[in-house]
Parts: sequence; C-alpha cells; structure tokens
Amino acid sequence: MNRNLKASKSIIIDSTPEDIWEVLTNPEKIKLYLYGTETLTNWKVGSTILFQGEYNGQQYKDKGNVLENDRPNVLKYNYWSGFSGLEDKAGNYALVSYKIVSLGANRSEFTWLQEGFANEEGKCHTENGLENMLQQIKQLVEEDK
Repeated sequence: MNRNLKASKSIIIDSTPEDIWEVLTNPEKIKLYLYGTETLTNWKVGSTILFQGEYNGQQYKDKGNVLENDRPNVLKYNYWSGFSGLEDKAGNYALVSYKIVSLGANRSEFTWLQEGFANEEGKCHTENGLENMLQQIKQLVEEDK
C-alpha cells in the first residue's frame, strides 16, 4: 500500500451539511452513487463497514472500520478492497475521508479523499470515477430538498 498515492476531489452542493450527510450515510442512497454497492454499518466509531455487490461480473466483499464520525462535518474510515490485489492486513487498508463545510445560505462544499492505493493504476481508476460519483451525490442531495 502506497500511502503517498492520494485522490481527492471537491464539489459545491446547494444544500446543508446535514442533507449531504444523509445521502453519504444512507445505504439506499449509497447504492445509487456507488455502483449498486450494498453498505452495512451503523457508522459508529469502532464499528465495521462491509461493502458488497458485483462489479464487472465479479462478486466482492470489501471491508473497513469507522475511525471518525463528527456528524455532519467529517467521516473517516479505513478500507480494504479485494480488487487491490493486496493481502487483507492492517497495512493494506486505505483511508477514506469525507469533509463537509458549510458555505452559508444553504450551500456547502463536499470533499472526498482517499489516501493509499496499491499502485498508480488503482489511483487513476478511482480518479476517473470521482467526478461522476460526486455529480451523482450532488444530484441526489439537491433532488431531496
């Protein structure tokens, strides 16, 4: 796991941090922006997260642990994916962070950050999907208002 490889992107959403938080942590909403992934967790610090589904015809069960939950501003979890090709051990978990900052007047900035990839190819794959994922999150939040 290369901790120096990072992918990050931000987007402005016309909504409150609370509304954005709801879309980011609601399993039914997650399915809509994360390629049909089923997410199982209670989002409490120390609890586990299971991401499961099918991607390109391949079943997967990825996992992690909630590391920080400062609703509605910061959510952090570590994450291991079988697609990484790395062994399931502590040093091979990426760190994913969500940061939501209110810009006032029903407007917020959402930043998604992943630190740690198995290789440059994995980082590029994530970066290529980030814009679409953030646009889907924005649409879901703004539709729900």
